[in-house]
Amino acid sequence: MKNNAEIRSKHLSVIIPVYNEEESIPHLHKRIHTVMAEQPFSYEVLYIDDGSTDDTLQQLNRLVEQDTHVRVISFRRNFGQTAAMSAGVAYSRGEILVFMDGDLQNDPVDIPRLLEKLEEGYDVVSGWRKNRQDAQWSRKFPSMLANKLISQVTGVRLHDYGCTLKAYRYEVLRHVRLYGEMHRFIPAYAALAGAQVTEMVVDHHARQFGKSKYGISRVVRVILDLTTLKFLGSFGTKPLYAFGVTGLSSLSLGFGTGLYSLLRACLPGQNKGQRSALFPTSLLFSSFGLLSLISGLIAEMLTRIYYEAQDKPTYVVKQVQPESSPRSPGSGERPQAPTESQHNGNRERTASH
Repeated sequence: MKNNAEIRSKHLSVIIPVYNEEESIPHLHKRIHTVMAEQPFSYEVLYIDDGSTDDTLQQLNRLVEQDTHVRVISFRRNFGQTAAMSAGVAYSRGEILVFMDGDLQNDPVDIPRLLEKLEEGYDVVSGWRKNRQDAQWSRKFPSMLANKLISQVTGVRLHDYGCTLKAYRYEVLRHVRLYGEMHRFIPAYAALAGAQVTEMVVDHHARQFGKSKYGISRVVRVILDLTTLKFLGSFGTKPLYAFGVTGLSSLSLGFGTGLYSLLRACLPGQNKGQRSALFPTSLLFSSFGLLSLISGLIAEMLTRIYYEAQDKPTYVVKQVQPESSPRSPGSGERPQAPTESQHNGNRERTASH
């Protein structure tokens, strides 16, 4: 269990992706400032403007002038919530990251409660909008189905994957790369890296300004992204296993069908049409199996190139005692491990670019 002082001594980054929320921004920041002013730790509020077409950016620039805790990252166009959250991680300076929506539906008063839950030893605390203030059939019902499906497939059982209000330790997100619409699966990605994940009930308010950017059309994207997550989680470092099982099964079926066709051809009194129909089926199964195996081998080579070109390990180390760094490939010497101050300095230089 983590010591309370350990969490409270760390710098906190509150990361808020926003898109066309000009009316909500002043109210939201006032609430955040009120809550954070009562906390004993240092913090920053990082707004990610996802290519807003209204006066959202102007509102954020005013906040920068008024509050030294505020930083703003502005996209040239709308790239989506996943890209905004990924940028938030890259430009943040905190050891603890809290994400929340910019539409006033998440309540900043829950931020200290999320941090208290982290103090119990968790790496990820996910909000659960138990009393969700959204439309029943267009938002809540599809979300309920998606949450059950995601929990079943990933093995990380949460009631509310779609809730943006979550708290993370930076160390569990530093190796996570997000693409497409994968932001809703961040807890599952973190769990794949060995993070301890839990959830807690948070407040949820009805939207006051503007309109929702999401609808029932998200269901299709959730299913497609979930397929990607399952493949990456199970076969990300060994794709040949995924293609190989299908390929070998199809090859076996093709071989068996071909052998059966040959045996039938050798028997007298068999219908010629029936004999000839089995042979193309055998070729079809065999060809599909061979293509699957070739695809698996190509994926295997690409995976190895990906990891080796970036010198990226296929594992995540939680702790080494006594502290040391791994030996560099091809080197006879062991490099010195970077200090905590060097690590923080590197993050700040990255954020300044």
